[in-house]
Amino acid sequence: MRKITYPPTERIDVTEEHFGRTVVDSYRWLENDAPDDRAVAAWIEAQTAVTRKHLDALPGREHFRKRIAQLLDYDRYTVPRKRGDRYFFNVIKGNENQLSLYVRDGVFGESRVLIDPKTWSEDGADALTDWSVSDDARYVAFGVQEGGTDWRTIKVLDVESGKELGDALDGARFTRLAWAPDGSGFFYSRMPRPAKGSSKGSVVANHAVYFHKLGTGQAEDRLIYSTPDRPELLHGADRVSGGRYLTISSTPGTSESALTVVDLEASDWTPRTVVADMDSAWSVIGNSGSTLILTTTHGAERVRIVSLDLSEENPEPKEIVAEAADGAVLDAVVLAGDTLLASYQIDVNTEIRRFTLDGKPDGTVDLPGVGSARFLEGDAKEAFFVFTSHDAPIAIYHYDLASKAVTPWAEPKLPIDLDSIHVEQRFYRSKDGTEVPLFLIRRKDVTSAAPTLLYGYGGFGISQIPIYNPIQLAWVEQGGVLAVANIRGGGEYGRAWHRAGQLENKQNSFDDFIAATEFLKRTGITSQDGLAIQGESNGGLLVSAVTNQRPELFDVALPGVAVTDMLRYDQFTGGGLWKGEFGSPSEERHFRNLMTYSPYHTIRQGSDYPAILATTADADDRVVPAHTFKYIAALQAADLGEKPRLVRTDTRAGHGAGMPIDKVIAQHADMWAFAAYWTGLKMLPTK
Repeated sequence: MRKITYPPTERIDVTEEHFGRTVVDSYRWLENDAPDDRAVAAWIEAQTAVTRKHLDALPGREHFRKRIAQLLDYDRYTVPRKRGDRYFFNVIKGNENQLSLYVRDGVFGESRVLIDPKTWSEDGADALTDWSVSDDARYVAFGVQEGGTDWRTIKVLDVESGKELGDALDGARFTRLAWAPDGSGFFYSRMPRPAKGSSKGSVVANHAVYFHKLGTGQAEDRLIYSTPDRPELLHGADRVSGGRYLTISSTPGTSESALTVVDLEASDWTPRTVVADMDSAWSVIGNSGSTLILTTTHGAERVRIVSLDLSEENPEPKEIVAEAADGAVLDAVVLAGDTLLASYQIDVNTEIRRFTLDGKPDGTVDLPGVGSARFLEGDAKEAFFVFTSHDAPIAIYHYDLASKAVTPWAEPKLPIDLDSIHVEQRFYRSKDGTEVPLFLIRRKDVTSAAPTLLYGYGGFGISQIPIYNPIQLAWVEQGGVLAVANIRGGGEYGRAWHRAGQLENKQNSFDDFIAATEFLKRTGITSQDGLAIQGESNGGLLVSAVTNQRPELFDVALPGVAVTDMLRYDQFTGGGLWKGEFGSPSEERHFRNLMTYSPYHTIRQGSDYPAILATTADADDRVVPAHTFKYIAALQAADLGEKPRLVRTDTRAGHGAGMPIDKVIAQHADMWAFAAYWTGLKMLPTK
């Protein structure tokens, strides 16, 4: 292909002093909102024209588009939630743009659609998000997401009639929905909306929990809990089905949280904070009378199960199940009658263990294979869990508590023969000698070096568990290798693994990822000129940062919705919530650490860079597109060799959640075709 001529980008230097260091920000004007700034809108339009010209000419693009659509053409279910004798669950059928909400009468009864978002918008960009069913199964409260934004409008549906009530609540964001026991209304979280035209520049603040009584106006909603002295905190209210207590987790954006409870049997609903500090994570499983049962990292890096007796004036945690002695990480627990069903991660694979309420081991649950599993709902008779792996689609299983029988509840029929796919787990050593897990997925007949797509995340304690991804299998089918690195910063080995890639330790995440690329090439898995790297959000930061640090290692970089300006990330929308992960740019020790890897500030002028396709979306109000725009502008202005540095901007889309399937397909067809071309992946003849 010919060398690309990029549209001109005006350079307007903004010079600032930070702790004795001069920092020049040449493209700050790209932070302005495109709808309100014609120069930014024109820049996006010009960049899109150049990007589309390059992508549309790629030979494999149409093949990937068709094949990804075929691979997604099956029904995907979520775990059902039982209320009364009814079971509520999501389904997305085939290539439908959005998932719908269904209900069954009886565990294996006939299903009917309750909520179908297909009718909400012509382009399919409006999505059903959070939803909660009242204990008597009479009402569903649900969130509507418009065009990818993090804001929600909450509505209510009558289950029997299928008609919406008149209730419509604005301003919900980062919310859960929890019904009062009597079904009179529900709890939710909201915050003030920013002034018109400043949505991307307004930071998240003054989050609060409210109670909405059905049939009343939102102005009458009752404030339940807020922290005006700590406006930066998020407050999430929840209640397990049939539970006595509303539990409110308050967090500055980290995994750790304070815990406040509201006794819903009391008449005054007075909030009571039982854990005031934010040094540990607390998650309520349920209650037995006035005793809460929780998981916590308090006194346990890999999580334990404890109780808090709320009849005590100052309740202290009492251990039920200790931190696992074999190194397993407790991932999730469901209280099903008098049984605790606990999911543990062991080297990033799941084992489910049963315990009695007094903590005695009670066997394990037979799983369909090696992979990821988690119980999400249960009662005294039955429970449901989800199982998946890199070569096993997400399936839902019914579990009988008494007989311990496992029965398929929803098993998808796939348009692919998974017997041709080989999955293995390998371990490699990072720069400091730490052993890091790596999953490899490839066709069984691919036994020599091949172009490889390496995926990583490494942040916020989020584990990259084995999960079926048909979009990635479109790459594997063509003879490419998919590699998933479980680098530090995630939660694969508990809180210590997270902290080892957090704050001043962030470089460990990058070193782990770089070591993965060196391992892949050293062992002959990856062809020497055939490595593409991919990641979204924090993973986009990872991809951008390592590209700057070791550009010679990579042939293609695919940073998605990436955090790239580490000096100003906290100035936009929810960025301030990430200070616990990255550190505050306003503190000198954090500033100096951030400047060592901030992608926008560490581009290596004169180096030979890989081909870069950065993806973002115009309605992303979590990681605002300005991060990507400024980063691409700086790349295009630098002398980095002849490979392309392009930006692809979706419209009416956000940070990923709720993106219509047709946009997902189009985006990944572009990405895979771009990666295939610049890694030398030979496309198979189209069938």
